Amino acid sequence: MTALLALAAGLLWGVADFGGGALARRLPALTVVVASQAMAAAVLLAAVLATGGWTDATPALWWAVAAGVIGPFAVLAFYRALALGPMGVISPLTTISVAVPVGVGLAPGDRPGLGQVAGIAVAMVGVVLAAGPERGGPRAARKALLLTVAAAFGFGTVMALIAHASTGGGLLLVLCVQRVCNVAVGGAVLLAGLRRSGGTAELLPGVRTQLPALTATGLADVAANGVYAMASHRGSAAVAAVLSSLYPVVTALMARGVFKERLRPVQAVGAGLAVAGTLLLAAT
Repeated sequence: MTALLALAAGLLWGVADFGGGALARRLPALTVVVASQAMAAAVLLAAVLATGGWTDATPALWWAVAAGVIGPFAVLAFYRALALGPMGVISPLTTISVAVPVGVGLAPGDRPGLGQVAGIAVAMVGVVLAAGPERGGPRAARKALLLTVAAAFGFGTVMALIAHASTGGGLLLVLCVQRVCNVAVGGAVLLAGLRRSGGTAELLPGVRTQLPALTATGLADVAANGVYAMASHRGSAAVAAVLSSLYPVVTALMARGVFKERLRPVQAVGAGLAVAGTLLLAAT
């Protein structure tokens, strides 16, 4: 079950990343972050109120608040990077984010078996190759690379914080608090920028036009967080983190299908290794 949930999280994150990156080519990246997260927060808030989820409040919610503060900056950095360079090149670099939750998972003695270790190694190599540039091929700009590395460590930190915040249950409330904090922090930065530039009137028509896509992106992202949290509590946190990090493969394949980004031979080999590592993990 852990493997299936983690893979589902990776699929949802891949879809959300593709949607956010595509939207960031039409709208300012921060606008995409705030608008998509606002839509997700509204849905989650309605769900919490309808189910009485506020009764699950515990001191662990502070970890969700921390995730909500860090999240917007990580997503903003990533969307800007995706808008600057090919998705098939930028996306796999975020796989280094897995180092944070894997490290947290292994620290208290969460030791995967030999087969799982092999699966983790194969999957990580495969993910990096699956959408990574070939030697001598086009390279992402230095700014995009720096933004991606910053986003990766931000994503890893958010993954670890959400898993910790939901340890005692109340996952719906945890996700709601995280998203509300996302919107509060990101929205404050966005409003400050709009007041300086006076571009509010020009921005609103674009947001209204892309509202369905923004909503779908935000819901896919929050669903991925929720499924990942469930996966991390049902089995090895390290295994869940690695399997869910297969999302760049999804993003790269969607970019190829929609934007006609070509899959290089090294990417095909990487995709095969990623699948092989996934099967090895699922079988052990």
